[in-house]
Amino acid sequence: MAVMGRPRTFDRDKAVEQAMHIFWQNGYESTSLNQLKAGIGNGISAPSFYAAFKSKEALFQECMQRYLSTYAQVTESLWDPDLPPREAIETTLRNSARMQCDRGHPKGCMVGLGVMSAPSEENADVTTPLTRSRARTRAGIASCVQRGIDSGELRADTDVRALATVFDAFLLGLPTLARDGIRYTVMDAAITQVMCSWDASKPQRAN
Repeated sequence: MAVMGRPRTFDRDKAVEQAMHIFWQNGYESTSLNQLKAGIGNGISAPSFYAAFKSKEALFQECMQRYLSTYAQVTESLWDPDLPPREAIETTLRNSARMQCDRGHPKGCMVGLGVMSAPSEENADVTTPLTRSRARTRAGIASCVQRGIDSGELRADTDVRALATVFDAFLLGLPTLARDGIRYTVMDAAITQVMCSWDASKPQRAN
């Protein structure tokens, strides 16, 4: 007679959410199996953990996909054709800053912090989805700058890569500011200042 396995004593969906927060806070390499088991709770054993999630890396992949389909959506305004390009970038910066300072989850951005989530060479491929997300956001910012040039809002000689990098670098700096306890109100005021870089690239009006 086959022996039935021990039924799960945890909510898998909730467990993935809890694990995502742990990875978000600590990164992939700095998160141990013991931390995950403790964070998921309900005294889950190692065999039960592997039965539910296969491996630490597989769980991390699942957590990344959940993050990208939820919190990371703050950058989707970059791809909204109905938004003027300047507004698309500004909306992304403000929404991202607000999300990163919200209570209820770790401070910062899992995508931005992903640069150091798995820094060793043997784990370089683990965070590929986060790397791709950063590249997509970078491309979205550049697309907005190009739209500004094409519409005449920006000068024709505007350096697309240079101006896009201004906003990209600012966006990637927000997770560090959030982790250092900088308030959203300060970030929001800084966004107003960084948007002056866009305005400085506008064509000069003839006298």
